[in-house]
Order: sequence, then structure tokens, then C-alpha cells
Amino acid sequence: MVSVLQNVAIDCANAYELALFWSAVTGRPLHPDDKPGDHETEVLLADGPVLYFNQVPEPKRGKNRLHVCLRPDTSRDEEVARLLGLGASLVSDHRDDDGTGWAVLADPEGNEFCVLRSAAERAATG
Repeated sequence: MVSVLQNVAIDCANAYELALFWSAVTGRPLHPDDKPGDHETEVLLADGPVLYFNQVPEPKRGKNRLHVCLRPDTSRDEEVARLLGLGASLVSDHRDDDGTGWAVLADPEGNEFCVLRSAAERAATG
């Protein structure tokens, strides 16, 4: 027997607003029943689990023990710029001069995530 990953749950202060951010990040819709003020919302990803947002009273403390990594279909740097424009913030920059590396960003509630190189960038640098 095995288990199937159903969702990735993200605790937050405002489930609907944070789901809107991640919907813009992924280009995927919210669950059709989700509306402003809901304490639980979902972003319906194309394949696999959903992103599930659960409103909780306590604030985030410290570094995430689990995070998502994004592989853009554009360049890593273009995606970092786009996400910063959506409201993300740069946490740490691990991009190297030779084009390798990644960037660590945080969503509007401080949840960290990584932006990796695109498949084309990986193929070009090995």
C-alpha cells in the first residue's frame, strides 16, 4: 500500500488573498466555490495535488521546514522579476554569474519558495 499526496497545505492569515497570489504565480484557478472571506481555499493545479490555504490565528514564525520550488517556462530571472511584481519579496539570492543557482522568495505572508532555472537554462549550462 502507498499514500497519494492530496494537497500541499499552507497556513495563513488570509486564505483567499494568499490563494489569489498563488493563482497568479501558477496561472491556475481557485476552486470555483472559493470567495473572499473563506477560511479555506484551494488553487487547482494542472496535475497532482492542489495548493490548500488554511486560515489560522497565529502568525508565521521562523523559516519554513517545507517549501515549494518553481521551475519557470521563461528564464529564472524573468520569473523572479514577475513574482516580485506580484508581491513576493526576495529572501536570499543564490544566483551565480555563470547562470546557475536559484532565488529564494517569500509570498506576501512570508512563506518561502525557490525559483529555479528553466529547463532551457539548465540544458544550456549543463
